[in-house]
Amino acid sequence: MSEKSICQVLIVDDHPLMRRGIRQLLETDDYFSVIGEASSGAEAIGLASRLSPDIILLDLNMKGLSGLDTLNGLRRDGVSARIIVLTVSDARSDIFALIDAGADGYLLKDSDPETLLDAIRHGAVHGAAFSEQVRQYLAQRNDKIRSDDPFLLLTERELDVLQEVARGLSNKQVAATLHISEETVKVHIRNLLRKLNVRSRVAATVLFLNARML
Repeated sequence: MSEKSICQVLIVDDHPLMRRGIRQLLETDDYFSVIGEASSGAEAIGLASRLSPDIILLDLNMKGLSGLDTLNGLRRDGVSARIIVLTVSDARSDIFALIDAGADGYLLKDSDPETLLDAIRHGAVHGAAFSEQVRQYLAQRNDKIRSDDPFLLLTERELDVLQEVARGLSNKQVAATLHISEETVKVHIRNLLRKLNVRSRVAATVLFLNARML
């Protein structure tokens, strides 16, 4: 997303006061435009498909659909928005589950407002947004996994996509082969590049093919 464009945001939280606070924080920066609010996961899925936001700020612990279930539903529907979890939970199990499911960021609600705003902007522009504590947890886990097998970081669907990319298929061809949308393919590729710590699909392919030869 261009630094100069307006970033359209959908806020998902079941607490009205929290939604209002997040909106007010975002409205202090002209870069953001809040185009919708959802009080539940089900409402979020419907609004995301209709409004096509650039960023979805998603609460983790909600009544009805949890943040994780909502995230999975959004990705199943082919929503390509960057999804940043905004929560009070700093539990490693929650962090790992949401990131593995395809969240683009994980921010803690007790962060300083200016720090939080900067992190959301960073996520909008660069594609990742993590509170410092979350970043440390992920780095520790990734270091441990990479020492054994970096592909353990990937979900089953991300591995499916990478395998087809390694065969030389385009995004459109991968989408047809796996019966998913092209936007969903792009989301999976973005996530697997981040998890494997490589910058291009070519680099990911080389890593994948070299691993198969071991």
